[in-house]
Amino acid sequence: MSWELFTGDGRPHRARPDEEAWRRIPGPPPWRTQDADEPPVFDLPDGLAVAVNAALHLRRPLLLTGAPGSGKSTLAKLVAHELELGPLLRWHITSKSTLTDGLYQYDALGRLHAVQSRPDRPTGKGGAPEGDTASVSDDVARFVTLGPLGTALASRRIRAVLIDEIDKSDLDLPGDLLNVMENGHFTIPVLERADGGPFTVRGADHGLYDVAENGTVSLDLEHFPVIVFTSNRERTFHAPFLRRCVRFEMPTASETALIRIVAAHLPDPAAATAEHEAIAEFARRVESGDQLAVNQLLEFVYLVSGADSDARAELRRTILQDLGDT
Repeated sequence: MSWELFTGDGRPHRARPDEEAWRRIPGPPPWRTQDADEPPVFDLPDGLAVAVNAALHLRRPLLLTGAPGSGKSTLAKLVAHELELGPLLRWHITSKSTLTDGLYQYDALGRLHAVQSRPDRPTGKGGAPEGDTASVSDDVARFVTLGPLGTALASRRIRAVLIDEIDKSDLDLPGDLLNVMENGHFTIPVLERADGGPFTVRGADHGLYDVAENGTVSLDLEHFPVIVFTSNRERTFHAPFLRRCVRFEMPTASETALIRIVAAHLPDPAAATAEHEAIAEFARRVESGDQLAVNQLLEFVYLVSGADSDARAELRRTILQDLGDT
């Protein structure tokens, strides 16, 4: 990899006179371009396989807690791949996330526009639509899309759902999620009020799913989804939520584990040995309390292989910054 792609002198630096300068930019690192059909590279910590199997047997969600970049999301992808559960359904939680976001979305404005654009729509004075727009017999199901959790609950096969950073949610959302899963059903109000069911709606994976005439999605308990919650330790959870999950705390990666991880991800595994000192320093910083993610180490080792000593020092300052610094 050629290191100096940009120099700041304003002159294009071409590999060949007849080729644009941007073509010198190399492809992304191998872990950024992994084939979706291949299992993700993951160094399984001791005890995690037991926790996953316990969650599968009990049909309980798995709650993974650990620092950012500790592999929580990768574990969800690995489970989905190994058990052949189809593409992983993902729901990233924010402070504004609601239960409805995970179950379904209804495009009310899209439906209103479609109704008002119909050539056979009765109009009143001035061309305005007559009557109650919501009462017009149109295919309302076209404007409903199941969310990641709703898709998994509606599926006639077991699916895997990653509910990422659940600790960012409001206080009630974790319990509300588990209540829906334990009740085994939820209702989409706009379909409950509509005529012409049962309905077919699109899922978060772009597949088609059936909804009953009364707008209810019912979970087949044989197809209870594999749920993986992740938490970055930004809050604590109530006991009722915790007792309904199988919990696992992601351990701090040791120096030996970091060497294995780096070697597994890089095109040249020998780079892990060559950068032993940098890896050891990274492990010491993590042990001392610095907030660092493993992908920072991967990126540093990947980049320094083509950099001179001056660039190496700058990269260390730039790439390996404490994530807790503001």
